Amino acid sequence: MLKSNYKILSVGGSIVIPKTGFDIKFLKNFRKLILERIKMGDKFIFVVGGGFTARDYQSALRSVNSKITDKEMDWVGIFATWLNAEFVKNMFGNLAYNETIKDPSQKVKTNKPIIVAGGWKPGWSTDYDAVKLAEVYGGDLVVNMSNIDYVYDSDPKKFKNAKKIEKLNWKEMRKLVGDKWVPGKNIPFDPSATKLAQKLKLKAVFVKGTDLKQVKNVILGKEIKGTVVED
Repeated sequence: MLKSNYKILSVGGSIVIPKTGFDIKFLKNFRKLILERIKMGDKFIFVVGGGFTARDYQSALRSVNSKITDKEMDWVGIFATWLNAEFVKNMFGNLAYNETIKDPSQKVKTNKPIIVAGGWKPGWSTDYDAVKLAEVYGGDLVVNMSNIDYVYDSDPKKFKNAKKIEKLNWKEMRKLVGDKWVPGKNIPFDPSATKLAQKLKLKAVFVKGTDLKQVKNVILGKEIKGTVVED
């Protein structure tokens, strides 16, 4: 398989719209960075998550209807990813492929430098979709832009003694995230995505998505403050 010309960025929904609302300054600076890189010949696939929007809807739904199924919960989350992805696609106007990708197993034919994808099916998060796109487009790297700076051995928002991990392999990541997907679960990487990434021998880099210096360093292949996962 030919190596992809596209750089695959998994953009957490909470980067697009944090709980506090849109950060217009960040979004403008992110757009500026991507436009600068496109002028240098880079191409991007953005896979946009549901973030707080998805989790808020899912939490409310669970409170109202305790009999809601995981599959139904996932679909609510998927629709949230489509909304966020549509927003990101329109941030870049005619530089982006004109449809939000909802099936990452199908390669689209386009000369546009940006492709934007949302969720696909129940049973996993957009992390899996990003890894699937890497498989379909021949990518060897997935960049995970979230609202934390490193992968930690426990949730740093809940545990003050959580330790950051700068490097680990996919076996260690699988041990960390478990084997079962739970809709709306806040973990560093989806278990299904972890399994597929291990199988494909991908490299994944985890950085704080709002730290555009780190995002740029990843794009340029420079040293970063974040977590690198590879076998």
